[in-house]
Amino acid sequence: MTQRNIATCIILTIFTCGIYGIIWFINLTDDVKTASGDDSMSSGGIAFLLTLLTCGIYGIYWAYRMGKGVQMAKQKAGNAQAEDNSILYLVLQIFGLGIVNYALIQNELNGIVKTHWDATGNMMNDNGSQNA
Repeated sequence: MTQRNIATCIILTIFTCGIYGIIWFINLTDDVKTASGDDSMSSGGIAFLLTLLTCGIYGIYWAYRMGKGVQMAKQKAGNAQAEDNSILYLVLQIFGLGIVNYALIQNELNGIVKTHWDATGNMMNDNGSQNA
């Protein structure tokens, strides 16, 4: 997992007419899956393909799952009181504001990476050592 500059991602998505948005979507999904440790969550490529094949319907479900995944990742990182934004992400996705979801999810992931992941991509304990 790596931190991404949200403004750069949004600008690249706009300038590439959404092509970078696809890459960002896939990376976000994979990062949330990695951070949460949820093996039942589909990979980014599969999530994109399902969203494409269902004409966006899977994307609505994806937004809800990302909310649950981010909450699990925050809890795994030590925040027992992590809030669940899955309904917010769901509503934003229904109203066509998927890029806002991407930005919100990326912001949450950036916070997790900043405080709980080392340079090699391994989650660290509160005392600074790697989790086994």
